[in-house]
Amino acid sequence: MLRRVSNPPNPYSLSTVEYLGEQPPVKLTVFEEAAASIISRNKSPDIGFEYSINPYRGCFHACSYCYARPTHQYIDFGAGTDFERKIVIKVNAAERLREAFMKRSWKGDTLVFSGVTDCYQPLEASYELTRKCLEVCLEFRNPVSIITKGALILRDLELLRELNQAARAHVTISLAFSDGEMARAVEPHAPHPSARLRALRELSSAGIKTAVALSPIIPGLNDTQIPEVLQRASDAGAQTAFMTLLRLPAEVKDVFLERTKEAFPQRFGKIVSSITAMKAGQLNRSQFGKRMQGEGQRWDAISWLFDSSCERLGLNSGEIHEVANSEQVATFRRPTPQLDMFDS
Repeated sequence: MLRRVSNPPNPYSLSTVEYLGEQPPVKLTVFEEAAASIISRNKSPDIGFEYSINPYRGCFHACSYCYARPTHQYIDFGAGTDFERKIVIKVNAAERLREAFMKRSWKGDTLVFSGVTDCYQPLEASYELTRKCLEVCLEFRNPVSIITKGALILRDLELLRELNQAARAHVTISLAFSDGEMARAVEPHAPHPSARLRALRELSSAGIKTAVALSPIIPGLNDTQIPEVLQRASDAGAQTAFMTLLRLPAEVKDVFLERTKEAFPQRFGKIVSSITAMKAGQLNRSQFGKRMQGEGQRWDAISWLFDSSCERLGLNSGEIHEVANSEQVATFRRPTPQLDMFDS
């Protein structure tokens, strides 16, 4: 489907663009950036990790619900089609990561790929920024936790296996739909659910701890698919699972409602009413891997469906998913000439 340029008004911009007639078709534009730093530190208690790395700004997957869309407005782009077709590449990500690891202040905490946009979106195939950063993590034996929709992660399977043996590697595959056609309507350029399940299976078979993230749960659209997603993920080797409820911060609401109405005209009213019934005013809260309370009877029913399915499948019977684990581990070390001599 050809998509035309469409962005909600940017609250940080002093000017707006209005087209006479039909908007032009969207084209991919890549901007290369030399980043001043690469590791971000999260101080919000609502987010389940402390340190993360984002080699890319914007995401080609074009998920209509993506909570990160407003971040594109900070660099004077739009939260709509700009977010998915004006992609910023931090070309020196690996160099900046090495510099950060060499500082005495870095203690070897788990590093999350990525806190904002997908580190295995299609441009990674050619730029290899995530791979280069993982190579730095392997060199320093720094543990990592990855969350992605990208089946491209299988390209780095051997690297992740080495990293898991040297330190620790954990991968969460984001998969909220069992229906591939429905997923394509909401996540138009993300890999098909079957491709993500294949990645989950191969990662699990390689001895890497894996999880599945049912994120987001969209009331009235994909909540009934929870048992099937969990069953398929369990069959593919996932050990843990978590879910998050749809939230529509700032301009994300405009993008989501516009595209949902276009994709599901007959179900649109049901979706909107279901979200509203679950106290839509609270859906902007930043929650990651945590159970929400007080969202009404429908959320109680969704929580029961998720919990009972996990219990039946043996998911979450052990430790909590490691994406929230930022503890320091003894494997981290800075390379020195002496260590390099013993390693060779």
